[in-house]
Amino acid sequence: MSAKFPEYKGLDLPNVAQEMLSYWEENNIFEKSVTTREGKEPYVFFEGPPSANGLPGVHHVLARAIKDIFPRYKTMKGFQVKRKAGWDTHGLPIELGVEKELGITKEDIGKKISVEDYNAACRKAVMRYTHIWNDLTQKMGYWVDMEDPYVTYEPKYMESVWWLLKEIYNKKLIYKGYTIQPYSPKAGTGLSSHELNQPGTYQDVTDTTIVAQFKTIENTLPDFLQNQGAVYFLAWTTTPWTLPSNTALTVGPKIEYVLVDTFNQYTFEPTKVILAKKLIEKQFGGKNNFEVTTSEALSSYSSGDKKIPFYVVKEFVGKDLIDIKYEQILDYGCEFENKQDAFRVIAGDFVTTEDGTGIVHTSPTFGADDALVAKQAVPEIPPLLVKDCQR
Repeated sequence: MSAKFPEYKGLDLPNVAQEMLSYWEENNIFEKSVTTREGKEPYVFFEGPPSANGLPGVHHVLARAIKDIFPRYKTMKGFQVKRKAGWDTHGLPIELGVEKELGITKEDIGKKISVEDYNAACRKAVMRYTHIWNDLTQKMGYWVDMEDPYVTYEPKYMESVWWLLKEIYNKKLIYKGYTIQPYSPKAGTGLSSHELNQPGTYQDVTDTTIVAQFKTIENTLPDFLQNQGAVYFLAWTTTPWTLPSNTALTVGPKIEYVLVDTFNQYTFEPTKVILAKKLIEKQFGGKNNFEVTTSEALSSYSSGDKKIPFYVVKEFVGKDLIDIKYEQILDYGCEFENKQDAFRVIAGDFVTTEDGTGIVHTSPTFGADDALVAKQAVPEIPPLLVKDCQR
């Protein structure tokens, strides 16, 4: 005989939640989950702190619900979990928000407003919505000690970070390296990945791309490119202003490349260039070029002809080009550290044949991908970096 249960039609989930929250609060359940385990093995939990200068969103509820699983589980396993809350109070968005409210710029600090008053305004702004965060924390049943949070603008917090860095340094666990960081000239500071994702950071713009010629050094060419005369790499770049700091050209190891015999469209002189096979059409497929099937057919070209012929001499793959050296494109631009390791072809898996030439102008001081492939090419020294730039 099956059991029968009465049908309950009065389910009110908000009311159920409120009853549970009230029970927890009236009986100090969170506090008891900590105090009843006094002397037990601790499980240390410091919340990755939110910033209270902005309102919480549903993603904060999701993240906190996931975080809450671990302290609750460890509590049930017998650990003492004190669950310390925190507030993140540093960051460029806070400064920019305060400056907008006050109608000032970075240059006005110390002139139109004292450093002390500016700091006070930032401290006030960054804690603006703490009451809303506290209310959300309580309503979603997220157990964390909001009464004694750590606050990152407090001197004891900052001093503790410096102390930790010193301890890590003393243990020889810090090393000097190089990394590429976005920089804001207006704010005069580097930018974090979070700051780069702030509203309005990215804009769609139309920019100029160029193809540059890099002349190879003949005695570094592999046998299949010997006795070809002057050979140039055609490298594509969307950032032509970084060409003075070029230190390498990056190719895809498995990409098919070709040597093309043609004429320079500006000087009309004979030239041989290397580019990706799949991009021949983009570089030479316009109305001003036409392909010929023999090298002898190139002799019919006269300087100034409207159409320039081209002939595919050889085919090979990117790995065959590694370590070919070339002449520095703008040798007056910069003096380079480790120059013997620079100005050569290296490999990179980010090279594609969607646009350009299949050969990428590489400047490790201007791009994270560029710095990575340069470091992989020369791992034992700083990655082909600029030492001094002199005009």
